[in-house]
Amino acid sequence: MKKNYQKPVIYTGVLLAFALCAYQTKKLVDNPNDPIVKHIDPSVKPGDDFFLYANGTWLKENPIPPAYSSWGIGNEVNEEIRDRLKKINEDALAALAPKGSSTQKIGDFYYSGLDSVGIEKAGVSPLKEQLTLIDNAQNVQDILNAAAILTTTGTRNIIGMRVSQDDKNSSKMMVQLGQTGLGLPNRDYYFKTDARTTKIRNDYSSKYLPTMLQLSGWDEQKALAGAKSTYAIEKFLADSSRKLEALRDPYKNYHKITIAQLDQLTPGISWDNLFKSLQLNPVDSVIVGQPEFYKAVNKALTTFTVDDWKAYLRTKLVTSYAPYLNNALADESFRFSGKVLRGQKEQLPRWKRVLDNENGIMGELLGQLFVKAYFSEKSKERYVAEVEAIRQSYREHIMKLDWMSPETKQKALDKLNAIHPKVGYPDQWKDFSALVISRDSYAGNVMQARHWAYMVNINKLGKPINHREWNMTPQTYNANYSPSNNEITLPAAQLLIPGIKDDDVDDAVAYGYVAASTIGHEITHGFDDEGRQFDKNGNLKTWWTPQDSIKFTQRAQMLVDQFNGYVVLDSLHVNGKATLGENIADLGGIVLGVDAFKKTQQYKEGKKINGFTPMQRFFLGYALGWLMHERDEALANQILTDVHAPAFLRVNVPFTDVPEFYEAFHIKKGDKMWVDPDKRVKIW
Repeated sequence: MKKNYQKPVIYTGVLLAFALCAYQTKKLVDNPNDPIVKHIDPSVKPGDDFFLYANGTWLKENPIPPAYSSWGIGNEVNEEIRDRLKKINEDALAALAPKGSSTQKIGDFYYSGLDSVGIEKAGVSPLKEQLTLIDNAQNVQDILNAAAILTTTGTRNIIGMRVSQDDKNSSKMMVQLGQTGLGLPNRDYYFKTDARTTKIRNDYSSKYLPTMLQLSGWDEQKALAGAKSTYAIEKFLADSSRKLEALRDPYKNYHKITIAQLDQLTPGISWDNLFKSLQLNPVDSVIVGQPEFYKAVNKALTTFTVDDWKAYLRTKLVTSYAPYLNNALADESFRFSGKVLRGQKEQLPRWKRVLDNENGIMGELLGQLFVKAYFSEKSKERYVAEVEAIRQSYREHIMKLDWMSPETKQKALDKLNAIHPKVGYPDQWKDFSALVISRDSYAGNVMQARHWAYMVNINKLGKPINHREWNMTPQTYNANYSPSNNEITLPAAQLLIPGIKDDDVDDAVAYGYVAASTIGHEITHGFDDEGRQFDKNGNLKTWWTPQDSIKFTQRAQMLVDQFNGYVVLDSLHVNGKATLGENIADLGGIVLGVDAFKKTQQYKEGKKINGFTPMQRFFLGYALGWLMHERDEALANQILTDVHAPAFLRVNVPFTDVPEFYEAFHIKKGDKMWVDPDKRVKIW
């Protein structure tokens, strides 16, 4: 039964006061296990490199393990979670659970993933039906039909289709078409000429692709020819794919058209037939994100031969399922995707890989058991209170802005008050009853689960929005903001500090680690360069005055310029435009967190813990949230493909714009992190 969605009300003064007092009566004492103190490198001046000052000792004592491309606090949280999920899976494996139950599905999936003998014996046979479909294709229509069927079981190819909310009418679910189909991480890998990217591209085209096709059953000569065809198609499509920063403009990536107009855009594709193969109900209109990409697909269908397309689709299928097939395929997949692209030295043990895969496929089944055992209602109440503390801080910041008009301020407050927080875990869990899992085949289970997820998605077409549904699991170390729903999602795992009970975390650290770096960050996404273009109901709609938009853009450009100035590896520098939304959210989260923390009892009392003032602990707590280091390969990949700046810059750069940071650590002109007051960025 679906309950009516209700927007949060504005909290009264009494409720807010209660929220701010929560968790502030605990006696504050020095703690030898204080992560803030243990991680500090006293040889580094806080005014020269605060990230290294706060985290340097931990970085020295915790080298990146061979199986990882990076290592940090998120990994430590995930290791704890993996151990807990392993216990859940082992209990399910030992249980004689009835068929169709959650326990049966968890146990049988885990069994199939650990069945290395069965996986090796099966080879590529779990893909036999789809490989035959591709091999039997005789013409372009057969190729399109095969591409559609592969899409229904999670193999990415030329059809980038999903069902999601209409940006301009958030109450309606629409078929959306976006650019896709590349094997390298994004278009830049096909065209950049620096030595690092060139080496990756050459390995991909001349070694990885032919090896995967040969391991799929083709002889060496056919595999080499097929790899050449696949790469040629991908490069053709990459040439009409948008750059990372261009994908962040919601207006330029929104083109709502009828099916007749879609047919005109791509006359070589019968979309009615294609939608039937995609198992969609009749569709009258779609939203196309990048029309030029689908024009390129249309042209490519006749530019390349049917045999070229067979090689392309075979490559997509085999590379998509390689991690769940025999050792030769799984090892080659890891060699390129893990070693070459990200610098990993070895694979994770099989049980960890299986758990991670299971977590992605049926995470909410595991999540129900996870939160019951490991996340208390008391902790949830604490962070619900922090959400409201940050919201109140944001209200005050909006009212004090000297660059925004009263008209825009009121609409900003309306949107802020309407933000819906999801904290810890869902109130309503996903229904997995239609998902069939057995012990027969690991890759087969992955295919079943992908098809189940696909059907869950497309069955949303034409139905009301379920605002109680979560897009992350409780055991996910991450958080997000949804512009279309105007909501933030804060999973339980994101609120944890590894090895520390939540009861033992003082407010200063909690406000830095969670309230600023996560809650304030996600709420600010509703008002970053992209999120600000959506109104309180989640619709892409102009609600700013033109003058206020200009003033915002001018301030945001200062942040773009600030990040553009950092070269992080070789000739690679941060893309300030692509990372702008995250950088605005980081800075916003910090300044909101600072002012929210100033209202707490701990701040007002001003007592030191382990030699640090409350405000110093706040900034150290924030830095703890970005504790990590990564291999050069992973860093290079991040710069080209990720809208997030490297972790160390997400601490050092925004801190230089915050006056309280200078005061807390006595930063003076001449220190490396000093920025003159007139050059500091202030948006929210």
